[in-house]
Amino acid sequence: MNIILYLLQLCHQLYQQNCWLINFICRYIPLKQWAFEDSHSPKYQKFKVDKLPIIKPYEQDWTYKELIPYWQKRYGKLIKPVARRKECDIPETCSCPRCKAPSIYLYRNNGSKGQLLCKVCDARFSPDEGNRFSSLNLRCPYCNHSLNHKKDRKHFIIHKCVNPKCPYYLNNLKKVDKTDLDADYGKNKYKLHYIYREFTIDFFKMDITTLPKNASSLKFKKNSAYIMSLCLTYRVNLGLSLRKTAQALKDIHGISISHQMVANYCKTAAICIKPFVDTYPYEKGSAMVGDETYIKVRGVKGYVWLIINAATRAVIGYQISDNRGVGPCIMAMRMAFQHMKELPESFRFIADGYSAYTLAAQQFFIKFGDTFQFEITQVLGLTNEDAVSKEFRPYKQMIERINRTYKASYRPTNGFDNFDGANYDLALWVAYYNFLRPHKIHNYKRPLVENDVLKNGGNMPGKWQLLIFLGQQTIKKMQETAA
Repeated sequence: MNIILYLLQLCHQLYQQNCWLINFICRYIPLKQWAFEDSHSPKYQKFKVDKLPIIKPYEQDWTYKELIPYWQKRYGKLIKPVARRKECDIPETCSCPRCKAPSIYLYRNNGSKGQLLCKVCDARFSPDEGNRFSSLNLRCPYCNHSLNHKKDRKHFIIHKCVNPKCPYYLNNLKKVDKTDLDADYGKNKYKLHYIYREFTIDFFKMDITTLPKNASSLKFKKNSAYIMSLCLTYRVNLGLSLRKTAQALKDIHGISISHQMVANYCKTAAICIKPFVDTYPYEKGSAMVGDETYIKVRGVKGYVWLIINAATRAVIGYQISDNRGVGPCIMAMRMAFQHMKELPESFRFIADGYSAYTLAAQQFFIKFGDTFQFEITQVLGLTNEDAVSKEFRPYKQMIERINRTYKASYRPTNGFDNFDGANYDLALWVAYYNFLRPHKIHNYKRPLVENDVLKNGGNMPGKWQLLIFLGQQTIKKMQETAA
């Protein structure tokens, strides 16, 4: 028994020594990942996304007719109508959105700024915003303090924890430069308080399989489907401009056609092919890579979002938008996660340090729960300053290489006239990249995404005609399902 007791004491002493050594290493011998101070700098705090708040629903579901007798019986307090000193300017049709109290129990809480306060249930609301009142109480996950409604943006509301004793705020305040603290409004340069963005638009209810508008007919009066597929081969495969495509058809094949007709053929083909490309059951691996690049639409900057499967290099999600917000990022991710009931084990989504990807991942967790819970593996900067960037830099280079491949086909266009044209052009390029383009990494196999119908296409114009046929079949199925 003495030997067993001695061994137990020895194990306990070794365990304490290991804990002390680990604590010493963490404090005084920073590892390579921790040595990268930029990611912990308070200047980069504004690019980080805070974790979700604590959500507590209001338990008060009674109306004012039940609440007034309850307060009187429980506390001996009779709630009387508001004793006004001057004539009431609150409309009689206005009522409390929580307890339905009429206007005689309401009074202005902040003067002429528009906020009303209910005397029965203490609910604060604004009648100018349609009596909007949240049924949820959002609290800070660090101090359990109620979040304040700060700002209204186009697609979301900003809630902020203003508790000066919040440990999250105090911890960030310690990292701020002392010279900024002494300056006037110096703290406003940093993001110190906890912030949560409540989205007012549901991007998950938007249909990503909507049939394209302005569909053209494929009945050819002068030319044929073969000439149309020749235009697609020169325009998309070889990356020629519209005028050079028309010139090549005239010089090589003796076909006189205008550059506007080439543009019409490309748009018609994109309308047919886009539903097939968007809804194709691509192979989904355990690693996806996302990135965004910019294009010009009427001289104004637009953005292209691309998501690829790291194993096959296929583009499984794409989107074009006029802004760099989280909405287009969610739509591109929804397209990439199509036909998936849950994420595979050890799933990784690799992207840069842009906060839209982290916000999108947070919204997927809110919508679908643990089945779509994932974190963004961020590759920061252009050099491998930390261990994470060094390990996952090859994935980031994959998507950057695809961005350059797309830009090579986009450059002859000199920008687009509208976003519809940019969408059609991107749909044709994704169809070519996934189904028709030979890839060096796959020993120049053609196509990247295997399809039994395309194998029998013969030359490239024949394969474009088969892609249009597959797109027509997809549109027919979608119409039958909708009917």
